[in-house]
Amino acid sequence: MFELADRDRALARAISATVLRRLGTLRHLLARLLERGLPASATRVEIILLVGAAQILWLDIPGHAAVDLAVRLARSDRRSAHYAGLVNAVLRRLVRQRTHFLADLDVTLDTPAWFMARWRRHYGADMARAIAIANDREAALDFTLKARAQAQLWADKLGGRVLPTGSVRAVVHGSAAQLPGYGQGAWWVQDAAAALPARLLGDVAGRSVADLCAAPGGKTAQLAAAGATVVAVDRSARRLERLRQNLVRLDLKAQVVEADVLAWQGGPFDAVVLDAPCSSTGTIRRHPDIPWIKQESDIAVLASLQRQLLARAADLVKPGGLLIYSTCSLEPEEGTEIIRDFLSATKSFVRRPIMPGEMQVTEDWLTVEGDLRTLPCHLPDANPVMAGLDGFYAARLERA
Repeated sequence: MFELADRDRALARAISATVLRRLGTLRHLLARLLERGLPASATRVEIILLVGAAQILWLDIPGHAAVDLAVRLARSDRRSAHYAGLVNAVLRRLVRQRTHFLADLDVTLDTPAWFMARWRRHYGADMARAIAIANDREAALDFTLKARAQAQLWADKLGGRVLPTGSVRAVVHGSAAQLPGYGQGAWWVQDAAAALPARLLGDVAGRSVADLCAAPGGKTAQLAAAGATVVAVDRSARRLERLRQNLVRLDLKAQVVEADVLAWQGGPFDAVVLDAPCSSTGTIRRHPDIPWIKQESDIAVLASLQRQLLARAADLVKPGGLLIYSTCSLEPEEGTEIIRDFLSATKSFVRRPIMPGEMQVTEDWLTVEGDLRTLPCHLPDANPVMAGLDGFYAARLERA
């Protein structure tokens, strides 16, 4: 193995992210250029063509350089060497007719059909298309401040802006560890939508809070910074190590427990936050591989686990205490339906609706029942890079 220079690492990341983000469009265009397609055994050739085409169409790389690199890659492997001429011809045509091939493309090509069908059904055709458009854009970086009163100070230092929710957003090139404030523990990276569920608890100073499925620790840090006595529980030793490192950097304290939430014995607590494992379909802006590694059947499997986790989390809440359930999924089976069925079956909990204006949340970010529902196309901006949110669902419940 070898280490890439920072500039080369950034370029490799940009190429791979662009291929994943525009994979549907790329395959559609290559199908037009390859009338007879490629043999099933030519997987490496398809990858070379995808990488070359992504550079030609969307990255600031000269066409001749992208073609030359692709041909050299093809020749470097005996399984693809005899396709080098084909690679050269296809990509050169793409360079010549770039404008033609980019005209009138349907943005939904980059979203698998089963995703689009679900989103049209649940959100309507216009909103589904808006979600697909938002997912095609790389997201800026969001920061949660250890001292929220210093948001404008750090926005200025990071060259960004303060969002209505209090997070700071900036366009970052390179590693976040090189930015001002990282070594000082002034902030941590956390999408603006992901920062909202923990804040639904209100003032937690002096209160005991369990953060379940806690790693990598954004919500743990929020709660600890707000003065709570936090127990962070997760079953992944590797992810918990990252949580511990973040707490040290931020100079924050929490009790960290490596355990399966379903088997863990603890509490009771004044409040419990459960950010349940989910399909992550609300985070495609940041993780463009998700549409291509998930299957629709995954949703039912995850929903079953979420129901078990929610029942266990409820047992840990003191009478009069609060329970926050959240997922970064757009799918109702992992959000609204979970809470609907839980409240129907569990009379000891009631919903505490979120009101418009609370945490600067607007009405279009709320369900009719008063739960949080952000979408990737929310928080529009004249600069598309500075627009958008992760898709998040969160419900606030109170133990009677």
